[in-house]
Amino acid sequence: MLETARRYRKRKESPVEETRRLLDAIKRDTLNSFITIDEQGALLSARSAEDLLDREDAGVLAGIPVAVKDNICTCGVRTTCASEILADFVPAYDATVVKKLKDQGAVILGKTNLDEFAMGSTTTTSCFGPTRNPWDPSRTPGGSSGGSAAAVAAMLCAGALGSDTGGSIRMPASFCGITGLKPTYGSVSRYGLVAFASSLDQIGPMAATARDAAVLFDAIKGHDPLDSTSALHDYAPTDLEGIDLRGVRIGVPEDFFGPGLNPEVESAVLSGIAELADMGAQVVDIRLPHVRYGVAVYYIVATAEASSNLARYDGVRYGMRAGESGGLRNMYLQTRSKGFGAEVKRRIMLGTYALSAGYYDAYYRKASQVRTLIADDFRAAFSLCDIIAGPTTPVTAFGLDEMVDDPLSIYLLDIYTIPANLAGLPALSIPCGFDSRGLPVGMQLMAPHFREDLLLGAGIAFQDRTGHHKVRP
Repeated sequence: MLETARRYRKRKESPVEETRRLLDAIKRDTLNSFITIDEQGALLSARSAEDLLDREDAGVLAGIPVAVKDNICTCGVRTTCASEILADFVPAYDATVVKKLKDQGAVILGKTNLDEFAMGSTTTTSCFGPTRNPWDPSRTPGGSSGGSAAAVAAMLCAGALGSDTGGSIRMPASFCGITGLKPTYGSVSRYGLVAFASSLDQIGPMAATARDAAVLFDAIKGHDPLDSTSALHDYAPTDLEGIDLRGVRIGVPEDFFGPGLNPEVESAVLSGIAELADMGAQVVDIRLPHVRYGVAVYYIVATAEASSNLARYDGVRYGMRAGESGGLRNMYLQTRSKGFGAEVKRRIMLGTYALSAGYYDAYYRKASQVRTLIADDFRAAFSLCDIIAGPTTPVTAFGLDEMVDDPLSIYLLDIYTIPANLAGLPALSIPCGFDSRGLPVGMQLMAPHFREDLLLGAGIAFQDRTGHHKVRP
């Protein structure tokens, strides 16, 4: 992204030339990373960016081609959530993050593929077909922001936006060997993001490097009066030169290592932590005793909120409508039966059960209480350290069909990413090595609320030192 901006300013390339080159590459793409290409809009934005670059106040994003996950609203360009029920939905407004990108001259190439309604970890539940991993097309790119991750890794865009409810930015970033940031809850506006689980969802940047991710994050962060959960906060600027890690305390939770973690992933992550220590960081052992319950808590809270949020898709207001000749009840039944895929239906039913009379206290209330205990664990841990480091995922990218009939095993893949969402913390996934098959391994860094500057600064310093981000498929 920054390299593209430098080429523009040296007049070695123009935004229109770069945009046309990428649009041609996307059309040839066999990874199925995009659902919709906005060729006309992208070229129009690129031409406007060329005029903008002649001004001294042109920002770094002027003319930079980016992609947007297809659960983020784009005015005049369909937003499908990879679901039949919204396959033809065209919003009349831009999400706040999209408006911010456009205002700074970014070129939006199109909308990227995802698991239906962002529910999944593989980008195989999309009604438009699965996205493939650029490192090995027979494998998943992770999910649910797999289309954005694959597009960045395959260099079909300079950066992309994803959304993260329980790891949906960080897991695909890890599987595809790129950088992905889940910001602090409330630091980036959710206005225009199609809701899955409102207390967990967060939009964030995905890019080849932490430096590029920082540029995107700085462009989209900040308070938004249109989002009632948007935080009023004085954000620290991101130091694009990285930070000095000498004296920074890196907490390593023993709860993140042990049975269930692939030995090759563990080795690569521990090597990454050793590299941080070699750069001057102080490594300390910490405990997060309640994170073991994170997956169970998440799949109660998230499915309950999904059940409520997805009740609006009934064929009455907008989106797909089926069975209207049989009366209102039949229309509801046919629209939702035909419009939603199997995974979405599974989560709606789980959430409805957890919220039902007689079970609310036993499930949802108890999950909310344990969620508070998990947040308390992090507060205690951050009194001992500045950053928490561990694996992003327990495995590297697996085959597209490997776990298709085993949803529980797929749910367990989010074991290391879910806690940050439950506690509302910022978390960053950066490449830290490879397994024996040459597949990328991601290391996750977590920090206290609103300390994205610390995470990104550490990520930049680590990548400058190791060069892992320079190895591409």
